[in-house]
Amino acid sequence: MTIFTKIIEREIPADIVHEDDLCLAFHDVSPQAPTHVLLIPKKPIVSLDALTADDTAVAGHLLMMVPQVAAKLGLEQGYRTVVNTGEHGGQSVFHLHIHILGGRALSWPPG
Repeated sequence: MTIFTKIIEREIPADIVHEDDLCLAFHDVSPQAPTHVLLIPKKPIVSLDALTADDTAVAGHLLMMVPQVAAKLGLEQGYRTVVNTGEHGGQSVFHLHIHILGGRALSWPPG
């Protein structure tokens, strides 16, 4: 069980900004930008690499929710989305999640 599963099950508190039947979005506890939210599926999918054809609907739903969550957060001037995959990709929690970062101009490359 990951920390994200514990958040979904309300075993660990989180500052939730969106929830529906398929996903949950909450503020990152270690923000890398003025606004930093994580959007996760409620289904425990390890990473992008672990997606199967059965996950098509939830994966599509996550992508469709990104602009809605960004709008709720007031990120009209733009935002960055990041999905880290695997250890070398910087993934530290092995539950698929999309970082939504904004609130300032973001530079490139990130690191």
